[in-house]
Amino acid sequence: MVEKQKGIIYMYDYKIVEQISRKKKSMSGVLRKVMVLFAVIFVILGITIFQSFMLAGFLLAALYFVFDIFSQKDYEYTLENDQLSIDVIYGKKYRKTAHVLELKELEVVAPHWHESVAKYKKNGGTEQLKKYDYTSYDDNTPYYTMIIKEDGRKIKLLLDLTEEMLHTIKTQHPEKVYFA
Repeated sequence: MVEKQKGIIYMYDYKIVEQISRKKKSMSGVLRKVMVLFAVIFVILGITIFQSFMLAGFLLAALYFVFDIFSQKDYEYTLENDQLSIDVIYGKKYRKTAHVLELKELEVVAPHWHESVAKYKKNGGTEQLKKYDYTSYDDNTPYYTMIIKEDGRKIKLLLDLTEEMLHTIKTQHPEKVYFA
């Protein structure tokens, strides 16, 4: 952040990190139990009747572990010196950087229902953009739509931004941020 006062330029460095945990889907627990049950049944059938059943049992067990990792998604937003980085964390173990965005390319940040992002809505909007959803799906948490350029193309991000992060972006880009 740069602040000018009587010919002197003050530079402020900042880093804000926010963790978002995605709400688990309603049937994922039942699906896990069914996968484990069938894996055990196929392994037992393989031991007692025919060995090729064991292959299906082991494949289901492997699928269970892959499903377990990829069904648990957390997101980390890092706002540092006019740059927003979004990481996806799978199964609380594996981290992948999804986006590194320069906020100077920001077009608008607003609640999903706001008129400034209405033209980007899926149904009824005039401009269709590639959408990335990094929200928690928590009904009590308002989410924001961010329209920004990445690699020269406009993209649409759905984010659960905190007040602190919104105020920091508003300080940098006052005409582009709208609050709920």
